[in-house]
Amino acid sequence: MSNIVVATRNKDKYNEIKEILKDMPFEVISMDEAGVDLTADIEETGKTFEENALIKAKKVCELTGEITIADDSGIEIDYLGGAPGIYSSRFGGKDATDSEKNKQILEMLEGVPFEKRSARFTCAIAAAYPDGNHFVVKGSCNGYIGYAIGRAHV
Repeated sequence: MSNIVVATRNKDKYNEIKEILKDMPFEVISMDEAGVDLTADIEETGKTFEENALIKAKKVCELTGEITIADDSGIEIDYLGGAPGIYSSRFGGKDATDSEKNKQILEMLEGVPFEKRSARFTCAIAAAYPDGNHFVVKGSCNGYIGYAIGRAHV
């Protein structure tokens, strides 16, 4: 049985991916299980979700010699020119919680009518192989930003 390394330190994301791939003919392992000891995060220097996912996948593949998958994702808000986009995880500061980020977005959209609050959640997933081959896929889920945390607009 072959391994696939998931290039993330996010335990929830790792567990979700492992669950999704549970019936596949390979073992899904974490970076820790693969022996990757990164004292600093891999620097995401790309300008797109696809580039950042591929940077992470290639680096961990290089370190482990195993097939590696990585993702990059975030929210793109049209009224904010696509922000926070690839900076979603760092939006509001490196240590900002999801609630703090959401509150800041709602403050930035104060007074903006619903029809101008269009947005999408975008995710790119990259796979890197030890032989140098790789591929990236990207998808989005379109919607609107509501007016309050925890309340849906119907």
